Amino acid sequence: MRISTLLSYAGGFKEAVAEVAELEKAGLDVVWVPEAYSFDAPSAMGYVAAKTERVTIASGILPIYSRTPSLLAMTAAGVDYLSDSRCMLGLGASGPQVIEGFHGVPYTTPVARIREIIEICRMVWRRERVQHMGTHYQIPLPQGQGTGLGKPLKLINHPVREDIPIAVASLGPASVAMTAELADAWLPAFYTAEAASDVWGDALASGAAKRDPQRAPLEVFAGGMVAIGDGLEGLRNLARPQAALYIGGMGARSKNFYNDIFAGSGYAAEAKQIQDLYLAGDKTAAEAAIPDEYLARNSLIGAEGFVTERLHALKESGVTSLNISLAGKTTAERVAQCDRLKNLVEAM
Repeated sequence: MRISTLLSYAGGFKEAVAEVAELEKAGLDVVWVPEAYSFDAPSAMGYVAAKTERVTIASGILPIYSRTPSLLAMTAAGVDYLSDSRCMLGLGASGPQVIEGFHGVPYTTPVARIREIIEICRMVWRRERVQHMGTHYQIPLPQGQGTGLGKPLKLINHPVREDIPIAVASLGPASVAMTAELADAWLPAFYTAEAASDVWGDALASGAAKRDPQRAPLEVFAGGMVAIGDGLEGLRNLARPQAALYIGGMGARSKNFYNDIFAGSGYAAEAKQIQDLYLAGDKTAAEAAIPDEYLARNSLIGAEGFVTERLHALKESGVTSLNISLAGKTTAERVAQCDRLKNLVEAM
């Protein structure tokens, strides 16, 4: 199982990248570089490439509405070149609040768009002349649109790889099925081993049945916060604020994908309660309403035996790679936790 983590630069971007370089030595395999509506991810990915030697550098995630498909392909090819074949293109739909509120672009048909984007990206990387007459993207623009001067072009540079891995952050059934069919990696949210089959099993099976047999099996990233050692169970509570935000306050009441996943994971009553409390302004109560059982299942926090059990449960549920955050107040503490986790993974 590969180990991945999200680059968090709340304490400074250069400091965060320096920590990734130390984590790389301790066994970190993948770093996800976020974007949301912060600084852009590709700039940071180039910096990470210069400061590391081995880790895969993944966008985590690039929203599909903020760039053309060809630019997404160009960006991935550029980072792949700078990093000596260490790029992974992480794609996702983000949400209407960000896409319409920050980018001013309609949030429509995300699943169909990602499907076309994947096809176009792979065409660009193969250095084919890009000709795509899809529902959402027409390249070149058809006659009667624009100046009429567009012509099929291919990438000037020769990419290091003609098939750069693509990860998709998806949640809903149609999106997850498309991910299982076309993508190289899947980045789910609110994943628990016990509920994964009920929530996503049918969608994953449906997509896998259509998957190109020449493409490697889908890599599945999930895990949680890591703190390995006796008496550390209280650290599970650190996940409460973010969980309450996503379950209770992300999106609108009628359209919160994270709330839907949480409800489908066996916590329907709690999902409604958390959302009601959060939207009423009582964030503290919303955090308190998150079940202890869920926090345990959604973490790798506890004694070595407990963490080993969780690792086996994740693997048996279909997880092939870990996506984790590391507890610790200092870089040294977080590096030590990464090292402990790597040792447990290698002993499985």
